[in-house]
Amino acid sequence: MIDREAVRSNAKYLRQVRPIDPDEIAEYIEGHPHPAVVKQTLREEALDLGLVERSDGTFVPVDESLVPARGWQPDSFPDRYGFGLEDLLVRTYGANWHRGESGNKLRQTIRQLKEAYFADDDVEYDETAALGYAIYHLPDYYAVMGYVLETLAERGLLGRTLRVLDIGAGTGGPALGLHEYLYSVDDGTESEHNGDETAGKAADTDGIDPLAALVEYHAVEPSAAADILEHMLSETSRNFRTTVHRTTVEDFNYQKALDGDAAGFDLICFGNVLNELEEPALVVDTALDYLAPEGTILALEPADLETATGLRSIEREIVSQHDEVTVYAPTLRLWEGKKPTDHGWSFDVRPDLAVPGFQHRLDTGQSEDDADTSPGAFVNVDIQFAYSLLRTDGERRFPFRASRSRHAPMATMDEHVTQRINLLAVKLSHNLSDGGNPLFKIGDGSQQIDHYAVLTNESGLNRDLQAAPYGAVLSFENVLVLWNDDKAAYNLVVDAETVVESVSGF
Repeated sequence: MIDREAVRSNAKYLRQVRPIDPDEIAEYIEGHPHPAVVKQTLREEALDLGLVERSDGTFVPVDESLVPARGWQPDSFPDRYGFGLEDLLVRTYGANWHRGESGNKLRQTIRQLKEAYFADDDVEYDETAALGYAIYHLPDYYAVMGYVLETLAERGLLGRTLRVLDIGAGTGGPALGLHEYLYSVDDGTESEHNGDETAGKAADTDGIDPLAALVEYHAVEPSAAADILEHMLSETSRNFRTTVHRTTVEDFNYQKALDGDAAGFDLICFGNVLNELEEPALVVDTALDYLAPEGTILALEPADLETATGLRSIEREIVSQHDEVTVYAPTLRLWEGKKPTDHGWSFDVRPDLAVPGFQHRLDTGQSEDDADTSPGAFVNVDIQFAYSLLRTDGERRFPFRASRSRHAPMATMDEHVTQRINLLAVKLSHNLSDGGNPLFKIGDGSQQIDHYAVLTNESGLNRDLQAAPYGAVLSFENVLVLWNDDKAAYNLVVDAETVVESVSGF
């Protein structure tokens, strides 16, 4: 048994002097343990010591600065991950995995997965189902994760040293997005670290800086998807330390995973899994007990009506049960003491990805005389998603609050029909119109009924309604309130007399 405290003490001293060499530390410890044992101990203690491992086997302090906002907008799924998935497909089915019997089997599996999803049926993820799911969903979940992380990084809330719990990790899309956001090198060039010209060199010039962050990543995944997840995680940095727990979240031992660390997880992610749980709010409630004081609950769901509104219902239930829980984004509560009870269908839309090679191959592998051939059916590059970020430290993406002296709350909108008013609201959709006047869902956290801002006459004074991104906070002055009987919703008419300003800086 190695003297773990002696390893820690020597590491704490040497980190101030020079790179920590396991061989050197072994000489200082009673009994002279093998350097390999010292190295493994340093890896296990790395997060607490704040050490990242270099390619030469020595350790140096991790950069203590916060992860900057990267302006995340990927145009494609990285080749290194695409090749990793195809390597697994070739191992399983051979070089022509996308053709013949295996191709037909994978396509039929994806069809069945889609049908089961829209029918709200349970799915058993065997090896084929898991591979089909990976082909269809790895790219979009990868992209979505980065977009949501960006909302944390822009406020300086994403550290380089993280304990992460990924519940329902699936085949690894969110994990790869997290890894790319933390470790990617913007220009692909070599970087410096602690004065050592080679220490931060991107591994194999693949655009990854292996010393950029230190992550202890725990994945909870009970299905066959865990096999694919482990394979995909092999493509990540040596300092992205991973553990896959092949168990259900109900049986997962949070405290054991934390190994006695009272600080908790910095990020707990639920990626397209809450809609599959019998008691999702209870699971989130339990996870809150193991969240670090400045940590974040990150929940993702597809944009369709059922899963997106289901996510919002869970969010509202959790906030109503815990006074300390705040919605960080996107559905900000702009009125103290108010809560929304509207339909809650809100989702973001981002630019499509390029079609990954593995999706293209499976799609074009369809036989020309196959009656079921449907070009594009196995391509999924649309980025549309619902998300919720919850925190317990009071942080909100934008700190603005509405005021009775300046704004009308949406909860009292029935008092203002046919009147012009001022209000403060969050933009909760992209343009929803189908060729008519631009239409945007908005909310202020007090709404009981759906509200839509309708742009009937664009001007320089109201252009921010269209230009501001999803989640922006908008100030409306002199907007006309009308009731839409057909949609049972309020229309806030933005015309030439209306001023709309994005107060959140976008």
